Parts: sequence; structure tokens; C-alpha cells
Amino acid sequence: MPRPELLLPAGDSEKLKTALLFGADSVYLGGKEFSLRAYAGNFTLEEIRTGLDFARALKKKVIIAANVIAHNKELADIPAYFEKLAALNVDGIIVSDLGVLRLARKYAPQVPLIISTQANVTNYETAAFYQELGAKRIVLARELSIDEIAAIKHKTGIEIEVFVHGAMCVSYSGRCLLSHYMTGRSANLGACAHPCRYSYALMEEKRPGEYFPLHEDAQGSYILNSRDLCLLPYIPRLIEAGVDAFKVEGRMKSPLYIASVASVYRAAIDHYLSTRQDFAPEQLNIWMQELQRSATRPFTNGFIEGEAEMIQDITNEKMPGRDLFCGIVRGYRPDNKMAMIEQRANFGPGDPLEFLLPDGRSIPLDLEHLYDQDGNEIDRARHPQQTVFIPSQQEIPPYSILRKKGTTYDK
Repeated sequence: MPRPELLLPAGDSEKLKTALLFGADSVYLGGKEFSLRAYAGNFTLEEIRTGLDFARALKKKVIIAANVIAHNKELADIPAYFEKLAALNVDGIIVSDLGVLRLARKYAPQVPLIISTQANVTNYETAAFYQELGAKRIVLARELSIDEIAAIKHKTGIEIEVFVHGAMCVSYSGRCLLSHYMTGRSANLGACAHPCRYSYALMEEKRPGEYFPLHEDAQGSYILNSRDLCLLPYIPRLIEAGVDAFKVEGRMKSPLYIASVASVYRAAIDHYLSTRQDFAPEQLNIWMQELQRSATRPFTNGFIEGEAEMIQDITNEKMPGRDLFCGIVRGYRPDNKMAMIEQRANFGPGDPLEFLLPDGRSIPLDLEHLYDQDGNEIDRARHPQQTVFIPSQQEIPPYSILRKKGTTYDK
């Protein structure tokens, strides 16, 4: 059985390296224009080149998202951009707009074309149509069951990519106008303000100022706010259905999220391919607990069992607690047995800390002493991206994640 690809998001160069080192086979990222995450760090052409060099040293891939629904004014700069991507020999371009697809075929003809989930492919005839237009792979709409996914693969044979983890959009496969209507920022041009995550109340037209009760928790009501997708338990069935690539959402998420999710899905995919057996409940529980530690919302299985099963649990009623991303290991000094940490959140002795390593293991850290760059002992790492040193008898690999366990966040 072919080994399905594990595809992780890369909002910037740091996340690209984290994803690939923690188990991703490939990453997808956006340039400074034409992708649907305008507020991610995104990549210059030179940064894409550097990312490609890093990926190819690991025999892995970099795919570029150019999945805007383009207006006339966006078209003028696309040909030159695609020509530059072709010269870099990127491993694929994700598109959703038919005009942009046409330009990609003309100006980057040797680069594999991937049809975005924004194109809303929900049946095999549409998949076959894109195949005839030159697409190598299709990222299916998220509103499909396993049986529908298997049928599309069987009927067309085209490569199939499926979202398995991350934030869900309240609109159909992300085609939403709510942000544009409320803020002037178009989700279809990469500038979504996520108004579905806002807290809402119900008010009747003729009773201004009188708010009617909705089901809510202490922080308010989130009637449009979907739970996060998690299809980890379905990995065996999706592999058997012929899925070629498993995709994770989250170009705006932290390196901790990237590292945790990549390591879990890597382990799950490899476990099934080596055993061809369903996951033991104990092992699945361990993996799910790890995923929940970096989650921002409770999980749903989305539409994977069919629409009727999804409706019961898609609405997000409360937020779980999650870990705090404290820093990234930048090196290890064997002479004095110190791990060098680039700080990302306040931490210090007494905190419940641990390292998450690229091989997926977690190592508890009983932190008693903390030092600054000059060797002075300090009580906390307080300053953003401050370099600090932690005593460690064990060598900690670069890009390992330092996290604080069990921190609870407000909505």
C-alpha cells in the first residue's frame, strides 16, 4: 500500500522547519500575495528558496498556496510570480480559481497543480473535470463522508488530499462572505477577520437592548464557532479509502501546535502501515490527549460519518485547557551541559515544564536554575525571544519545543 503524505502548514520559516523535523512529508505555505492567509508570516521568494533547500536535504517537499479567488486587479502580477516559482522548481501550486489555474498551466507548466478545497469538489465528475484541465491532485471539500471520498478516488484515480485536523469554517469549504460584510476584509482574498469566532447575543427587532438567552458558558455564546476537526481515529479507514495525502490546517498556529500535531499523525500513519490493524484504544487515547494539549477548541469529526452525525457535535460550547508554548531549543552546549532556548512565553523554576522532541517523545523538565546569555542566574525568562540557558544532562535536539503543561486560556 502506498504511504500517504502528511502535509503540514508553514506560516513562516520557523514553522516550516518544525513541521518537517517533527514528521511531515511536506509543507504548504503562502507567498506574500495570492494565498488565503494574508496575516500569516508568509514567504518571500528568497525564503521559499531557503525552505526548499531545507526540505530537499530531508528529501521532503514544499507546496505553494496561490488559492485566492482572483479579481482582475490580482491577475497582472500572477504570471511573473508563477514563472519565478517554476524557476525555483517548487513541488506544487495550490489553486482554486479557474483563471489562476489557466495562468499556472501557461507560466509554470512543469509544476504539479493541486486544486484547493476552496473549489468545493464534492463529486467525481467535478474531480474528473479538473483532472482533464491538468490537475494532479484535488483537496476535497470538507463536507464529504468516507464513502464519498472513496468513490471519488475509485472513479477518477486522481490523487486525493483530505483535511484531517484543524479549524473548521462555518461556511461551505471556506467560501464565506461574513468577514467581508462585517469588516471589509475578504476571506476569499486571504484577509478573514474570523467574525464567526466572536461572541453573539440574540435581540428581537422591536425590543432593542433586550437580549434573549442562548446556550452559553461564562465567556459568552459562540453560535457560529465550529469545533476543530480531528480525524485521527479515522486514519486507517481513510488510508483504505485511497487517500493520498492527509492535510492539517493552521498556518497561523504556533510551532508547538505544528510539532505536536505532526508527531501524532506521523506516528498514527506509520503505525497503521506497519501493522494494518486498527488503533488500540489505549494508544488512541494517548495520541488524543497529546492533540488536546495544543488544541484551542473541542474536537469534531466533521462530516466524515455523514451530515446527520456531524450536526450533533459541530458547535463549540467551551474551550479546553491547553499547554503554553514557552520556547524553542536553538542548540546544546555539551561542555557545560546547557540547552539554549529562544523564549516565547514567560517561564521559570517551579513551572510544570517539558521538552517535546522531534521524534515525538516528551521529556519532563524539573527546572531549578535558569541563566541568561551572560551566565547570570535569573528567576524568569520574561522578555520576548530572550535567549536563556537551562541545565540538562541529556542533549536536547535543535527545534525541540519547550512547553508548560496544562495552562488554561480564556476564549
